[in-house]
Amino acid sequence: QVQLVESGGGLVQAGGSLRLSCAASGRTSSLSAMGWFRQAPGKEREFVAAITKTSGRTYYADAVKGLFTISRDNAKNTVSLQRLSLKPQATAVYYCNAPLPRCSDVACATFVAGNNWGQGTQVTVSS
Repeated sequence: QVQLVESGGGLVQAGGSLRLSCAASGRTSSLSAMGWFRQAPGKEREFVAAITKTSGRTYYADAVKGLFTISRDNAKNTVSLQRLSLKPQATAVYYCNAPLPRCSDVACATFVAGNNWGQGTQVTVSS
């Protein structure tokens, strides 16, 4: 079992920046790809970004390419998500998920979520 704990959310003004972190504990040897999902008010949870363990290859949902940056520290078992120039549309609860079983499509524009979720961290962007 893997436990995931997110941090770094909060209230941010539009144009500001944000860095979310997720710390994994437990069976961290099983961690392969790690990623972030988000759920905006009234919408379904959606994939945001993923990063592999060995090569550090990154994948992003088409809607967020160029907006978010995902990174990880394998020694610390953490994964981070950074966004500059925030817009109100980024308001959502952001969830860490690991390990990610696989891509959902050939282009890896989205990933299948695994069974391990963090508790989520609220990000609110004010205009």
